[in-house]
Amino acid sequence: MPIPEDVTGEEIDKDVRQELQSLPKTLADDVAKNLVMVARLIDEDPEGAYAYSKVALRLASRVAAVREAGGFAAYANQKYSEALAEFRAARRMTGSVELWPVMADCERGLGRPEKALDMAGAPEVNKLDKAGQVEMRLVAAGARRDMGQLDAAIVTLQSPELASNSVQPWTARLRYAYADALLAAGRDGEAREWFAKAVEADRDGSTDASDRLAELDGVDFVDALDETETEAETEGTVVEKAEDEADRDED
Repeated sequence: MPIPEDVTGEEIDKDVRQELQSLPKTLADDVAKNLVMVARLIDEDPEGAYAYSKVALRLASRVAAVREAGGFAAYANQKYSEALAEFRAARRMTGSVELWPVMADCERGLGRPEKALDMAGAPEVNKLDKAGQVEMRLVAAGARRDMGQLDAAIVTLQSPELASNSVQPWTARLRYAYADALLAAGRDGEAREWFAKAVEADRDGSTDASDRLAELDGVDFVDALDETETEAETEGTVVEKAEDEADRDED
């Protein structure tokens, strides 16, 4: 896989760099560059990120950070079985529970929401930090919805984190999930309130809460480019009609 000239490998997290020190320097640099490409492409080009992750795995499959990157690349491509295997391998190497929520979400992706709920009630959840616990709550609510238990999903999302006025990195997504569940339950008024709260917390545009809110308010957005093209077409038609009338007058 080609590596752009601006990628040096130094861009990776210092903890990952430290893990790679167990490798010969040249190999470590190659792995680092491929990991940088995974991180760079995973949102916009998940297939490309997946290809780079496979290179990194071929070079250093015994490095936990590489297995984790491979897991996230597979996850982004909905290759849930493969992602789960990589996450499990990374967890065995590190002993960390950090990947527990995304592992549970892989179970959902594999059509096993009951397994995801079992994981949501496991002792590992108590070892997660606050962000991880919120993520686990989101996964559990999703599993409830997968099983058709909409009211249970709504209750699952009701938490001190949801009620808090403090804006944290997870706040927008939590409020959005709650609003979406309310809307699915036909509680449109409450859903609108929580979509609005999600918009307030969504400082980096991580959700489409503003669009969902506009839909509930009956606002239609018109693409500026399409509108310009329509106006140009209309003007062109008017000109053509005027020219035709002028030609008839001359005749």
